[in-house]
Amino acid sequence: MRFLVTGTAGFIGFHLAKRLLDDGHEVIGVDGFTSYYDINLKEQRHAQLAVRNGYQGHRAMLEDAAGLEDAWGDRPIDIVIHLAAQAGVRYSLENPRAYIDANLTGTFNVMDLCRRHGVKHLLIASTSSVYGNRGDGEFFETDATDRPLTLYAATKKSTELMAHCYSHLWTIPTTAFRFFTVYGPWGRPDMAPYKFVHNISTGEPIDIYNHGHMERDFTYVTDLVEAVVRLADCIPGTHAVRDDSLSPDAPFRVVNIGNGEPINLLYFIETIEKALGRKAIRNYLPMQQGDVPRTFANTDLLHTLTGFRPKTSIEQGVAALVQWYRAYQGEHR
Repeated sequence: MRFLVTGTAGFIGFHLAKRLLDDGHEVIGVDGFTSYYDINLKEQRHAQLAVRNGYQGHRAMLEDAAGLEDAWGDRPIDIVIHLAAQAGVRYSLENPRAYIDANLTGTFNVMDLCRRHGVKHLLIASTSSVYGNRGDGEFFETDATDRPLTLYAATKKSTELMAHCYSHLWTIPTTAFRFFTVYGPWGRPDMAPYKFVHNISTGEPIDIYNHGHMERDFTYVTDLVEAVVRLADCIPGTHAVRDDSLSPDAPFRVVNIGNGEPINLLYFIETIEKALGRKAIRNYLPMQQGDVPRTFANTDLLHTLTGFRPKTSIEQGVAALVQWYRAYQGEHR
């Protein structure tokens, strides 16, 4: 099949594009190569894809409707997987305009391409941040998500609503999947897993918010990719499954993708310390504005639809992240 994937120079998009190419699909990749974090890392991800048969890479910002149209080209595209966005919960406090431009205007441009050209399935990345401060218990797709704590979360919830509207108006089968703290090789330097590995390796302090009283549903990147690939074949229609989030008004569904096991932040740090063979210099801080103490994905719907649940343990995932980090740093000294 022919896929269009946005964000292919990004962390998740890079891994997803590789997997689709490995499976024999054709991938049209789009990325804006923004300077939000190290562009060299994005360039190196892109370089690995650019030499692959079946891959066409395009540099275009999501806000550039004409650039996205050029990337689409003249041939039909079967499935669109929209991953590109202005990411980062904390950065949304510093540069809110970037989230409006990329996440709202950009997502509209992607959806309108699908409306005009037609696709079998549109899949859109959302986030666990839409759940807000839920406290104890699992997060279900059918839970209320109308109290976001950051503009990032608000824009992601808004993209879900926009996608539902377009799905209803233009009968575009659409799946929005909510990621839970993705980590692994080639990860983002602005995220805690990479920061912890880097800072502990170099002897720099690590910032630990809420004095370590945090839990995250850490999800290994290849597990997430496996879930997305399987969901691509689960085209929403009129048939609902048990405990489904399928809309009664549109071929639209929301699906959690997480490990289903909240991990204490201090245990996560200890696991990194063991993998590196070094202790962290810990800088304990209060809870950061807009953050939440706990995330916890219920993955029953994902399993019902695909027969799959993420299963990589923290120990396995951290070992792979550390192994990649050491090799990557060794190549760039």
